[in-house]
Amino acid sequence: MKGTTRKALSATAIAGLFALAAPGIAGASGSDRDGHGHFGASHAVFVKTDGLAGNRIVAYDRAGDGALVRAGTYATGGNGGALNGAVVDHVASQGSLAFSSDRSLLFAVNAGSNSVSVFAVRGDHLDLRQVVESGGSFPVSIAVHGDLVYVLNAFNGASVAGYRIDGDHLRELRDSFRALGLTIPTDASQFTHTPGQVAFSPDGSQLIVTTKATTSSIDVFGVRPGGRLTGSPVINSESGTVPFAVTFDAFGHLVVANAGNNSVSTFTLNADSTLTLLSNVGTGQAATCWITQAQGVLYASNAGGPSESGIQVSPSGQLTLESTTTTDPGAVDAAATADGRFLYVQTGKLGVVDEFAVGTAGSLTEIGTVTVPGAAGGEGIVAS
Repeated sequence: MKGTTRKALSATAIAGLFALAAPGIAGASGSDRDGHGHFGASHAVFVKTDGLAGNRIVAYDRAGDGALVRAGTYATGGNGGALNGAVVDHVASQGSLAFSSDRSLLFAVNAGSNSVSVFAVRGDHLDLRQVVESGGSFPVSIAVHGDLVYVLNAFNGASVAGYRIDGDHLRELRDSFRALGLTIPTDASQFTHTPGQVAFSPDGSQLIVTTKATTSSIDVFGVRPGGRLTGSPVINSESGTVPFAVTFDAFGHLVVANAGNNSVSTFTLNADSTLTLLSNVGTGQAATCWITQAQGVLYASNAGGPSESGIQVSPSGQLTLESTTTTDPGAVDAAATADGRFLYVQTGKLGVVDEFAVGTAGSLTEIGTVTVPGAAGGEGIVAS
């Protein structure tokens, strides 16, 4: 039974990520669009399966009460991948599925094929327009700002590679490749040591990469005119915190989910790419890795809770833990609708999405749950 506790929990950190019972991995085939015909980009949710024998995007129509109805399944033209040691989160990252609303394009990484798929979006319908090489090995996250796209690759020392959107295709941005120089293990600790996310600053002038346990740092590149990056990033060490995922709050602060001490932090992102810590709050949960927001409230997904932590943020960046809402096992990536009325949480153990209505002061009310075919262990969700 899922429920919400409207009180702050203990800030005691529970260090590290941990293994959960391994789920089965089911297959999905072809496109099974069922003809609902509910078009309109403002009422669709897309979920990536990370299927090892064929990656897919499952599309859902969103009803007025927030409930989801499956509208179709679309092959990406590539394979998903699974990091060693990963259980409920195959690629152990945030942002493996990204949506450009102004260009109506959806981008998906295919970790097992070293590629990125580009879909044209028409309401709940997807048209595969391109599959392009990711510029490295084992892509895990993708960031979009205007017509500029950067992909984060996790293997071979990790790297980022840039592209321009040209119509409904990606065009490689010359001289945009940047090696991160990380040492990625091959044993069962691999999923805690690959980089976690690539993200643009709100104005597109900086590119942020989290390194998780490899160096426990937040690396920030400057974005030059023309879209290329500075030669090397400013490395902001956050020893022991294991920075995993990021977002920006309504006031422009960088918000980071920290898996090492199960906390959320806010920072000022300075013009010189350094960070100034503003606030930190513990979730009192385990495996706090993913972060998003709805109606100005931050929501951290805790795979080991399993739960969503609701956190208020002040104009000065100060954080207050307000609520904990239980989810299905293995809460991972989450997405809120553009109007902030609904929050959808991928829970990777069973391969389902939990549906919530966002209420007063960020409280969450359960709507229901939908099973995503073939998505046990999958990550990547966007909502419009």
